[in-house]
Amino acid sequence: MAQNSYTRALTPAQAKTLQSLLESRGWKFEPKEYTLFAAKKDKTTVAVYEKGPKILVQGRGAAEFVEFLLEPEILGVAELGYAEVHQPEMFQPHIGVDESGKGDFFGPLVIAGVYVEATSAKSLQAAGVQDSKAISSDKRIRDLAEIIRNTPRALHDVVSIGPERYNEVYQKAGNLNRLLAWGHARVIENLLERQPDCPRALSDQFAHESVLKKALLTKGKTIRLDQRTKGESDIAVAAASILARERFINWLDEASRRLGITLPRGASNKLITDIGQQLTTQRGNDFLPKVGKMHFRNSYRILGLPEPLKEPFKRRAK
Repeated sequence: MAQNSYTRALTPAQAKTLQSLLESRGWKFEPKEYTLFAAKKDKTTVAVYEKGPKILVQGRGAAEFVEFLLEPEILGVAELGYAEVHQPEMFQPHIGVDESGKGDFFGPLVIAGVYVEATSAKSLQAAGVQDSKAISSDKRIRDLAEIIRNTPRALHDVVSIGPERYNEVYQKAGNLNRLLAWGHARVIENLLERQPDCPRALSDQFAHESVLKKALLTKGKTIRLDQRTKGESDIAVAAASILARERFINWLDEASRRLGITLPRGASNKLITDIGQQLTTQRGNDFLPKVGKMHFRNSYRILGLPEPLKEPFKRRAK
């Protein structure tokens, strides 16, 4: 874990037990958006987010909280400081791959990869590298990205697919998973050019393994390819998620300055439609594919077109 920050998934039952425990020990609770609860004591803060649920512990007492309260009384395991015992593969040579922007209407799809071995994995872990989704500060993302780029033996590669190119490739691929596989494969191939003896690549689970294997070229065909849910718990995947996030937010910030209008993140809120309609009013409908992903349903609302009917779910035949 980072010196002053720790994140981990909890079960709903563990979250409820932790809340009761903190109440009994005099922690001060305060409302916080998107959390089941948030509490503070001395210089340590605890937030348990609805999604997951997932706990985030921050502050000078984070390590002590995890080691002496969370692990023995809630998790029932001793993990802090034992990463090499519990996750030995994380410290062996491998490439971690992750992406940013796939759930955002505005902006590019960015795929990043980071190669680590024992020394660089430990350095990144000590620097506080973690899943970018657990980091709310853009400044922190950029600071960590700079650390990753300057860490010896932590090779990195980033592929950014801007909206115009994204729309072209998506139309040909007809499927986001194929597009993701293409980007993941390019990153893996690029890193193998520089580290040809790397034995393994790891990414978050996004499609059947065969989709990604099919997209790999000659060098990638020989690498062991692993996909798993919560892949960002691996230090190389976490580092890749930060580099991808940095490139994504930099694109949004630069485009927003150039256009004189802030391009929001996400895809499901009304602000996306409002901003999109402002842009098309100012620059015409043909401008939208330059900044947005046109297969998102938002594009129909922005352009005033009838939304296509959702196809009924079909179970795959056994």
